[in-house]
Amino acid sequence: MNKVIIFSAPSGAGKSTIVNHILGLHPELEFSVSATSRAPRGNEKDGVEYYFFSEKKFRDLIAEDSFVEYEEVYPGSFYGTLKSEVERIWAKGHIIVFDIDVKGGVNVKRIFGDKAFSIFIKAPSVEELRRRLEGRGTDSPEAIERRVAKARSETEFAEGKFDYVLVNDDLQKALAEAEKVIADFIAR
Repeated sequence: MNKVIIFSAPSGAGKSTIVNHILGLHPELEFSVSATSRAPRGNEKDGVEYYFFSEKKFRDLIAEDSFVEYEEVYPGSFYGTLKSEVERIWAKGHIIVFDIDVKGGVNVKRIFGDKAFSIFIKAPSVEELRRRLEGRGTDSPEAIERRVAKARSETEFAEGKFDYVLVNDDLQKALAEAEKVIADFIAR
């Protein structure tokens, strides 16, 4: 059976760390590269971090029904999962791993149903999330407050919509818990 694992989390919850750990343990898992209409940042490469498209091309792909799911996150700023990416990974017999925002995660779970296992990762508290974001040193105080407010609303939105909620209060414990629930899903 073609399977899908979905990881969603507010910024600063530790999602990327956990996803990268799990991918390193399971060669049968493969990361799904999302598409976006935003420009590459820093050293991002097309086809590695994202598939980068102009807004017009992204809209054309929507009209051609090329996406499993997509969302206009900000006006003119789209993110989505290409059907061709899903087909590419499944053709290899691999399990798809999505690292996706909360709304996208809920949509992907709805689309794939029992083929999908969705995990919502959250920090133990809003205060801890704020500390982690401040510790990164990459955002202004205003941006941190926006991210914290978004994390609150994402956590409320996610309530009851994910198969598993992983509280990342201790990284080693969270990694072990993620390993167990993923291994159980793969074995099903």
